[in-house]
Amino acid sequence: MSSIELTPSQKKILRALTNLHKESESAIKGEDIAEQVDRNPGTIRNQMQSLKALQLVEGVPGPKGGYKPTAAAYEALEIQQMDDPASVPLEHEGNPVQDVIVEEIDLSSVHHPELCRAEIHMQGPMGEIHEDDSVIVGPTPLSKLVIEGRVDGKDDTNNILILRIEDMVAPAEEPAH
Repeated sequence: MSSIELTPSQKKILRALTNLHKESESAIKGEDIAEQVDRNPGTIRNQMQSLKALQLVEGVPGPKGGYKPTAAAYEALEIQQMDDPASVPLEHEGNPVQDVIVEEIDLSSVHHPELCRAEIHMQGPMGEIHEDDSVIVGPTPLSKLVIEGRVDGKDDTNNILILRIEDMVAPAEEPAH
């Protein structure tokens, strides 16, 4: 699967859509997205046409209609959707952390290596994890990605850890013999 290059505003709109969709599980109206990203609904409709053409968004007709992100949208945003979140291990200062679940790893700024940050969305207590602590996340179920980094910040309300990535390893596919 080739990666789709999105414009910053497409990315913003898609991220707003995936966030709203996560909260409501139903189709999202263009107006709601417009409100989130501070653009007018007409702009959103135009952007949605191009996102539909890229098969990142599906339109849902009818009074309850709106837009839904496709699975490809999540891939395009490089959000690894965890089917079985509990299977992603998290280590803190070298010790496995038992009672947290990694829900999603968001590598939003990986295209700028000097800003290499990962957002780790978690369920469970984060009280023991402090800034500058070393954290290792992974391997993830899909790409077997392992991220090592130091805590750059915490968002306790949303249970997000921001890591400064020091090392990121996704094992290469074994060559077929």
